[in-house]
Amino acid sequence: MTRLTVAVIGYLSLISPAVSQQIFDVFTTTWDRSSLFTYSTPSPVIDFVTPGTAASADIVVNDKQVYQTVYGFGATLTDSSAKLLSQLKSKNADNYWSLLGYLFDPTDGKESAGITYLRVPIGASDFSDTVYSFDDVSGDTSLKSFNINNAPSYVFSTLTDILGLNSIIHVHLVPWSPPAWMKGSKTMKGGSLSTSNIDAYANYLLKSLQGFKNKGVNAWGISIQNEPENSDTSYPSCNMPVSTEAGVATSLRTLMNNNGFSSVKIVGYEHNWIDAGAYPEQLMASAGSDFAGVSFHCYQGAVSDQNTFHSAYSNKEIYETECTGQMGTDWWGDIKWYTNQLFIGAVTNNAAVAAMWNLALDSSGGPVLPGSDSCKTACRGVITINSDGTWVPNQEFYAIAQASRAILPKDSGGPFGKRIGVTVNGGMNWALVVGAYRTGRVSSSAWPRYSLVVLNWDDSSSTTFKPVPVKATIEFQGKQATYTFPVGVTTLWWYASS
Repeated sequence: MTRLTVAVIGYLSLISPAVSQQIFDVFTTTWDRSSLFTYSTPSPVIDFVTPGTAASADIVVNDKQVYQTVYGFGATLTDSSAKLLSQLKSKNADNYWSLLGYLFDPTDGKESAGITYLRVPIGASDFSDTVYSFDDVSGDTSLKSFNINNAPSYVFSTLTDILGLNSIIHVHLVPWSPPAWMKGSKTMKGGSLSTSNIDAYANYLLKSLQGFKNKGVNAWGISIQNEPENSDTSYPSCNMPVSTEAGVATSLRTLMNNNGFSSVKIVGYEHNWIDAGAYPEQLMASAGSDFAGVSFHCYQGAVSDQNTFHSAYSNKEIYETECTGQMGTDWWGDIKWYTNQLFIGAVTNNAAVAAMWNLALDSSGGPVLPGSDSCKTACRGVITINSDGTWVPNQEFYAIAQASRAILPKDSGGPFGKRIGVTVNGGMNWALVVGAYRTGRVSSSAWPRYSLVVLNWDDSSSTTFKPVPVKATIEFQGKQATYTFPVGVTTLWWYASS
C-alpha cells in the first residue's frame, strides 16, 4: 500500500459514507500466474454508488450477520521446516529474512502474507531427523529428566525470529506421541497411552507449555494428541480413545489453571473431517468444559462435516489445522481446491483457523523421518527451500496469503476480522466463491474495514479450458460497487461506518 493510499483513507474516514465507501486496495493471484499475490490500487478507485441493475453475479454483503473471529491462516513449523530455514539463514541471511518477512509480517500496508497461525510439534513428528520426546528416561513419572532442549536448537531459534517479526501469531502446540515409556507399546511409533499414565502425560504437556514459555514462546493453544485415531508404526503416532483423551484434558486443564496457563486453549480431536459426528462430539460429551474446541484435518470426509459438529456444539470453536500439498499436482487446480475447501470453505463452515501442513520443505519433499510412510506421494511445503540458498513460494502460499490479508488487524493491538454474511445471486452465482469479513478498529470513531476474498473459478475446465473474467456487482449498506474479477483469487477491501 502506498503512502498516498494510506493518506487518502485517513482523509476519507472524516467524510460521509456515501462519498467515502471506496475500494482502494486489491491483492490478486491469477490462474496463469501473471499476478502472484500482487497488490494494486484500482484506477480510478471504485465507488459504492446508488444501486443500478445487478450483474449476473451479484455479491450481497450483510454486515448485520456477524459470525466467528478468524484467528488466522498458516501451517506447521515442523523440525524439517525449522532445519531448512536455519540452513537458509546460515547460507544466505538476506534471503532468510526476506522470506520470513514475506511469510509473517502482519503490518498493515505490507505486501506479505502475515501468517498468524503456526502449529508446532511437541517432540518428534514424521518430519524430524530422529524420534525423540522431551523425556525419554523410562519410568520417569515425576518427569525429573524432562528437557525442552531435546528438540533441535533450530526449532527455538527459528521461532524466536518469527516472533520478532510477528508478536500476534497464534502458536498451537501439538504432540505426535507421548514418550515411549508411557505407552503399552514402549515405542513412540504407534500404540496407545497406558491409562495409568494419564496424569503423568498431562504433567508432561504442562511442562511442555512451561518449556516453550521459558524459550520465549507463549502458546495460544495445545492439543492432547495429533490424529488420535491413527497408529502408524513408521513414525510417531498414538491411538487415543475418547475416554483417554478426555481424562488427559481434565487433568491438564486443572494443571494449566493452577500454573498460569488458564487462558491457553485446549484443542481436541485433531483428525479428519469424516468422523466429525463421532469422536469430537463424544469428547465434548465427556469433558466439554475442558476444551475450547476441536480441530480437523482434510484427508477424509468433506469440509461441510464441520457443521455436523457445529450443530451439536455451537459454543465450541472449530479449527482446520492440517492439509498437505503433494508433488506433481496442478498449480491452478490446487489454488481452486485450497481456496474453496479451506481458506474460504473451512471458515464458511465455522472454522476460526485454516492451515496447511509443512511450512517449508526441500525440492524433494523432505527431509522426512527415515522410514516414515506418511507421504505416499512426496509432500510439498508452503515454501520450497533450495540447497543453493534460494526459495520459492508454492500454490499453498498464495492461497494462504490471499485469505490472510482479509482478516489481519488494521491497527496495532486491534482485533482480528470476523466472518460476516455474504451471498452470491444471479445466473452466474456459481462462478464465484466468496468469503466476507469485518475488522474492527482500536478507536471507536475509526471506520471498520470490510474485506472480500473471491475465487473466480469460471475456467470451463470440465470441457475446453477457457478462463472467463466475471463482472460482478457488490451490494453493501444500500450502495453498490462494480468489479471485474479475473480467474483466480482476489482480495479487496473498503472502509465504512458500522
